[in-house]
Amino acid sequence: MTMPQARGGSVPRDAEDRTRDRVLSAVLEHGPVSAAELGELLSVTPAAVRRHLDALTRSGVVEVKRVATSGTGAGRPARRYVLTSRGQSSIGDDYLDIARTALHRLSDVAGPGAVEDFAEERLAAMEQRYQPLVDAAGDDIAARSRALAEALTNDGFVASSAQVTSRGGKRIPDHLASVQLCQGHCPVQQLAAEFPVFCDTETAVFSRLLGVDVRRLSTLASGGHVCTTHIPTGRGAHLAAVPGVAGSTAEELHTDAEELHTNERP
Repeated sequence: MTMPQARGGSVPRDAEDRTRDRVLSAVLEHGPVSAAELGELLSVTPAAVRRHLDALTRSGVVEVKRVATSGTGAGRPARRYVLTSRGQSSIGDDYLDIARTALHRLSDVAGPGAVEDFAEERLAAMEQRYQPLVDAAGDDIAARSRALAEALTNDGFVASSAQVTSRGGKRIPDHLASVQLCQGHCPVQQLAAEFPVFCDTETAVFSRLLGVDVRRLSTLASGGHVCTTHIPTGRGAHLAAVPGVAGSTAEELHTDAEELHTNERP
């Protein structure tokens, strides 16, 4: 039996649903990805892609992340699409339950330290890949932070770095200058909510890569809008390695950063 055509030559509903499923699957596989990139991947017109993305966003399975593109100056951040936790579930991906069960079992059998060892081993490969990329940026901490953000973005973390030089319209002292590194996507967000050691280990990796004492101000796993890492670039940033000096100085820097983050997230 021939399927009746939709009135006015519009695409039949089942064809629309199939295309929407293809868009959703492509976001899962390639996200963070732009609407233009999706159109090229799926051979779908830009207007059709945006229509499906709008519908998927309204239904809560896809969300927009704005990414600061390197080398583009002060232009508007690019829009990239990623799946939400609900979107992951809608595709029937049960990796989360399997991973959660495995980690709980590992902790029960070998103790909490085994989960920490697993997290460190998992992130060791990232640190090894990122080290030459960050080192290539030179000794400037802000430049190294930008290189780290770019490496994270290439791995799907939707990262950006922004220098913090003022607060309330007033320039902050040079010794309090800093960079805030933000990550808009985390592939292990729900696991990290139960096992914070993943966030702690990643923070330690960032500190070693950048060569300064850093602090997490917020995480997606704990309910934050983004993962935000405070990276001091001023005079105090270099005191962390000096015994008896870094303690209070680094703490003052981070305390000030937390106050700044509460009021003015970049």
